[in-house]
This record gives sequence, C-alpha cells and structure tokens, in this order.
Amino acid sequence: MPALPAPRSVTEVSHIHIPDGVLPVWLWLSGWVIAAALIWFASTRSRGADVRRKVPLVGIISALVLVSMSSEIVPIAYHINLTVVAGVLLGPQLAIVSAFVVQVVLALLGHGGVTVIGLNTLMTMAEMLLGWALFRAFVRVLGRTRVRAASGIATVVTLAITTTLLVGLVAASGVTGATARETGALDPQNLTFASPFSEGVVGVGLFSGGEKATAPAVGLKRFATIVYTLGPVGWLIEALVTAAILGYVARVRPSLIFEGPLAPTERILPGDELGVH
Repeated sequence: MPALPAPRSVTEVSHIHIPDGVLPVWLWLSGWVIAAALIWFASTRSRGADVRRKVPLVGIISALVLVSMSSEIVPIAYHINLTVVAGVLLGPQLAIVSAFVVQVVLALLGHGGVTVIGLNTLMTMAEMLLGWALFRAFVRVLGRTRVRAASGIATVVTLAITTTLLVGLVAASGVTGATARETGALDPQNLTFASPFSEGVVGVGLFSGGEKATAPAVGLKRFATIVYTLGPVGWLIEALVTAAILGYVARVRPSLIFEGPLAPTERILPGDELGVH
C-alpha cells in the first residue's frame, strides 16, 4: 500500500481526527448511512415528547461537549469528552441528535474530515447511549444517593468499551496511516514518559484546525498498546469530572437525572415542568 499523508490524531475515543481520503469508502459511507438511520429514528421517536422544552438543554450540553472535545490534557494527549454527562442529561433520543451536531461543528472547524462525520457521530452516540444505560443500571444497584459512584463507574466502563471499538475500527480500516496519533509525553517507541509537563498541562484547540499526529504511524499492536497505556489515566480523570458534574446536578436539579428526558412513564417532580425549584 502506498504511503499516505500523516492524518490527524485518531484516538480521541469518541471522534476520529482523520482527513478526507484516508479511510476506505465502504467504511466511512457505512458510517454515514447508519448514523443517518439512527438520527431519523431518534427524530421520529422524539416527536411525541416535550422536545421544545429540552432544546435549550441540547444546545448547552452540545456546546459543553464541543469545547471539552477540543481541549486536551497535554501530558497524556487525552480529550475530556463529557459524553456520559450528555447521555445522562439528554436521554437516548436527544443524545443522538446532540452527537451529530457536535461532530458536524468539529468537522467544520477542521477536527477531522467531512467524510468521517458519520463514523464520528456513531462513536459519540455509542459513548452517550452506553453511558446512559450503564448509569441507570448502576443507580438501580447502588441507589439514588450514590450518583457520583454510579456515574464514575459508568464512565470508566463506557470509555474502556468504546476505546476498544475505536481500535477495532482502525483495524477494520486496514489503513496503516490511521495509527498515527498524538502521544503527549509518552515515547511511542519505548513507552516511557519524559518531561510530562514541558509542553503544558491543558491545551484548547477549538479553532486551531485540529490536532496533528506527533508520532509516525505504527503497527496495530503498538497502536493498541499506546492507546491502552494513555487511556486509563484519561478515563479516571473523566470519571472524576463526570461524577462531580452529575453529583451537583443530582443535588440541585434531581429530575434531570432521575426522571430523565423523554421518560413519560416516570413521575415528574412538581415544578420541574417549568424548571422551578
């Protein structure tokens, strides 16, 4: 296979920073078709719910996810995604819409190509929906008073699973150039850290045109090793952030979590339909 131009970073868990023309057509086209079908399904299912009341929340959450995804913890080259937060607060249908909106804006700002919007949307959807489902399951087991614990565990499990999906996606592409990525302070050859804070701690790249790979493409096995070396640290950080956010929301506006958007079978707390407490 001829050498490909170095793509942008691809291992941001829920979005793939690869320019157009790198991934095979069958892969990115499949992503678009599946994503479009899910968005249509979500839109259809949302018609009977009180969507208008949730539109401002969708906008706020989408903006929050957008900024967090474009911000990097430099030493470990990790982007906080807040996808579990989005899934829990928006519910499954609106989370799907939010995932698409976020990835379209990121692509327009240069964070990945237009052709991979479909795949990026599917990855983000997977995190939001899986995080939503796991959080609900853990809350049932641990109880409503353990929101922080439930959200933290759900976040770690979700990110571990979706990272594995990402590695599988890169493997399925069969494109060697897709394994180039940012490695932060990690030396990709010997997997050691050197001067982890020499380039700063946090970087915001929303309008920088995306991140460029700082290491050459490697074999799939080494790629997976790098991902699983850097990933767990980021998962734990994101779990703490998610637990803090959802713990606060559970305290000041519990119905956003426990009743959930688009859940008419559960009792709405008095005053919540107007956002009053």
